[in-house]
Amino acid sequence: MTEAKQNSPAKDWLEAELGDMLDEDYELEMSEPALSLEIAKIYKNAHPPSMDRLQYFRDLITLQSELIKLQSWVAYTRKKLVVVFEGRDSAGKGGVIKRITQRLNPRICRVVALPAPTEREKSQWYFQRYVPHLPAGGEIVLFDRSWYNRSGVERVMGFAERDQVEEFFRDVPEFERMLVRSGITLVKYWFSITDEEQQMRFQMRIHDPMKQWKLSPMDLQSRVRWEQYTKAKEETFARTNIPEAPWFIVEGNDKKRARLNCIDHLLKQMPYEEVPHEEIILPERVFNPEYERQVLPRELYVPEKY
Repeated sequence: MTEAKQNSPAKDWLEAELGDMLDEDYELEMSEPALSLEIAKIYKNAHPPSMDRLQYFRDLITLQSELIKLQSWVAYTRKKLVVVFEGRDSAGKGGVIKRITQRLNPRICRVVALPAPTEREKSQWYFQRYVPHLPAGGEIVLFDRSWYNRSGVERVMGFAERDQVEEFFRDVPEFERMLVRSGITLVKYWFSITDEEQQMRFQMRIHDPMKQWKLSPMDLQSRVRWEQYTKAKEETFARTNIPEAPWFIVEGNDKKRARLNCIDHLLKQMPYEEVPHEEIILPERVFNPEYERQVLPRELYVPEKY
C-alpha cells in the first residue's frame, strides 16, 4: 500500500476540518454588513499581509490536536494547570481562549471570567473569590482576567485604594508560590498591542453592531488612560515576575500569529505525552421486536423553515 493511500483517511479528515473552519471564517466576515467600508480600508492598509488563511488553519488544527493530547495527559496523570490571560482591552485574549477550548472537553478545561465583585466579595480576602475556581486533579482552568485585576483595572479606575494595591503586590508572589507548591502549574500570559492597533480595533467594534457588546465603559476608558495602564503594567511585571510563575508576553498585533504562538508556547510548558486509551468499539444495537415507536405530536417539532 502506498504512503499516499495510508494517509488518505487522515488527509480526508484534515480537509473536512479545514472546510468547516473556512466556512465559519467566511460566515463571520459576511456577517459584518454594517462595518464602515472606510474603516475596513484603513485597517487593511495599516496592516501588512497576515498569514495565508489555509496555512493558518492547518497550523491551528495541528496545535489543537496537540491540545487534545495535553488534555488527555492532564486527566490521566491528575495534573492541575492554571493559565492566566491578561493584557490590553481588545488585545486578543478572548480569541486565543476560544481557539484553545474549541475542541476540548469542558468538563476538563473550563474558562473563568468573573464579573465585578459583589459587596460581600469586596469585604473578603482579595484572593478568596478566585480560590473556588482553582482546578482539582485532572483539570485545566483558563482565567480570562484574574486576580491581576487589582493591579490593572481596579488600580487605574480607582476601584482600589493605593494601600490595597500595595497589599496585593506584597501578597501575590506568595499566593502564587502557594499554588505552585500545591501542585498547580501556573502559566501567565500578557497580550500586548500597540496604541494604534487598539484604536483601530475599537473603531471596528463601534461600527460593527455584532461586536458593540464587546465595548464596555471600562474598555472606552482604557483609551483615555492608556499611559496609566502602561505604568500599571510595568509595575506589575516588576513586582510579580517570579521564577515560580514568570510572565510571558504575546505580541498581539497580528491575531492569527498571536493565537498560534501562544498555543504553541503553552504546549511546551507541560511535559505531556501520549497516554493509554482503551480501544473504542461501537456496540451492536439491541432490537426489540415487540417495541413500537410512538408518533409524537407535530407541535413538539421545530418548524423546518430552511
